[in-house]
Amino acid sequence: MIDYPQLLLLGAIAGFTIFIGLPLPAIKNLNAKAKGFLNALSLGILVFLIIDVFSHAWESTEDIATDAFTGSIPAGEGIIHLAALFGGIAIGLFGLVWYEHEATIKRVPQILSLENIKKGDDHLHQLFHETSAYRLAMMIAVGIGFHNLSEGLAIGQSYAAGEMGLALLLVIGFATHNATEGFGIASPITGLSKKPTIRFMILLGLVGGGPTFIGTLLGSLWFSSITYILFLSIAGGALIYVSMLMYNTGRKHTSNSVIMIGIFVGLCVGFSTDLIVHLGEI
Repeated sequence: MIDYPQLLLLGAIAGFTIFIGLPLPAIKNLNAKAKGFLNALSLGILVFLIIDVFSHAWESTEDIATDAFTGSIPAGEGIIHLAALFGGIAIGLFGLVWYEHEATIKRVPQILSLENIKKGDDHLHQLFHETSAYRLAMMIAVGIGFHNLSEGLAIGQSYAAGEMGLALLLVIGFATHNATEGFGIASPITGLSKKPTIRFMILLGLVGGGPTFIGTLLGSLWFSSITYILFLSIAGGALIYVSMLMYNTGRKHTSNSVIMIGIFVGLCVGFSTDLIVHLGEI
């Protein structure tokens, strides 16, 4: 049996295994084709996460909406949960649209504007490319962070229900899964001429993995189905937006056939690690 401090420690470990995949940018002499494949593999993992997130969010929402329709619970409960689902998707999608706009217009120096890039300055083009890569990596970390918050809630709720064995198995499964998510976060900044700083990599890990610990803490103390659905749908919306950006980036580095192979491998990795969690619950 695990006590409460041990639960929080395990929740932190489950989230921060994301740092295992983050050293990917340290790889040197990576050609465009290999970078494109790695980008596509990460995209496959994100596609799996989208499937996983929305399946859990919709399952919970559908059950509550059905109960509201049959009169088992007040109709307002069903409406609120549906609003949380669709509202969360909107926040995830348009929130990152706003973030990208702010990062591009207000944080990127005027000299790196597209007009200057089009003038043919190779140095400016490289700077613009690296700035975009850093921004994409952070957006991936934000999307995965919302997803990992829901995973932490599941760990905390299992503990609160007295299911210690399930809580421990979830920690093991999520820890394995988060290691692959670190790979997805690091993919956009792999192979850059200027390697990212350790400080930036730590920040990515905290943004992506830290919410698992926060979710474990909150889930063990208090649970709301509305909050659970909201954060899942925010994660889903954010991951959809990021996936579209990653696909566009991948097409610039390699062929569509290589991208499809990478996505396939990424999906296999995602479903395989999720199966570990499911088998552990049996």
